[in-house]
Amino acid sequence: MDKLPEEKVAAFLNELHQSDVKKFEIVEQCRSLFFSLHPNGSERMMYGGIMFSLKHDVAGVFAYKSHVSFEFGLGHSLDDPNNLLEGNGKLRRHIKLQTIEQIKKKQLKFFIAQLT
Repeated sequence: MDKLPEEKVAAFLNELHQSDVKKFEIVEQCRSLFFSLHPNGSERMMYGGIMFSLKHDVAGVFAYKSHVSFEFGLGHSLDDPNNLLEGNGKLRRHIKLQTIEQIKKKQLKFFIAQLT
């Protein structure tokens, strides 16, 4: 029997905690921030990371070798007055995080709050 989405997320987080506590803490802060702003949102494992959904998929958080990336599926449409979003694709934008402090410095809350 397949695992439920929340079991897959829990398994991913457990594995990340075992392998890299620093990245685990960044991912947990990102999740906490998302759900504090969107308590009716949901999450599931996809593409090797956690996808966040409201009415549809809106963002995801992914742990890479040297950083954590918070990615916005329609990031091109987000207000970004300080040019903090990275990427120049047609739709997607992301923020690379290497420390917990960068979550605030790179204004992640500002961008997550814009998701609908």
